[in-house]
Amino acid sequence: MSRSFVLSAACAALLFATGAGAQTAPAKASAKARPAAAQAPTESINPVQLEIAARVMTGDAQCEFNQKVGVHPLDGKPGHFKVSFKNVTYTMVPQETTTGAVRLEDKRAGVVWIQIPAKSMLLNGKIGQRMVDGCTQSQQRASL
Repeated sequence: MSRSFVLSAACAALLFATGAGAQTAPAKASAKARPAAAQAPTESINPVQLEIAARVMTGDAQCEFNQKVGVHPLDGKPGHFKVSFKNVTYTMVPQETTTGAVRLEDKRAGVVWIQIPAKSMLLNGKIGQRMVDGCTQSQQRASL
């Protein structure tokens, strides 16, 4: 079994364990996530979310097919992050998981950033599809 298949299967299991795929019924496969402008976040952050935020790897992640995802903390808003992909920026906050994975979510747009030790991925939680996979930041590449 190939390593990428094993990682993809593990990530799919992680997705469902963390609840990203169970939020809504699947929509048409051709639907896209609605772009959410980076706006002043209004969601309050609890102490557990702040602990998760401390584990978020920030910076630019190199992804499959020469794509890039930027993950950057929002100035003056502890626990809030800007996640940028293809000229769209999402405002995300950490969510608790049962698996220990780092999960950032923009509930309004339905977009989720999952970070595990080996890689990260950006998901459209509304339709249950990956937007980009195989993303690694320098810390993740160093651990391989």
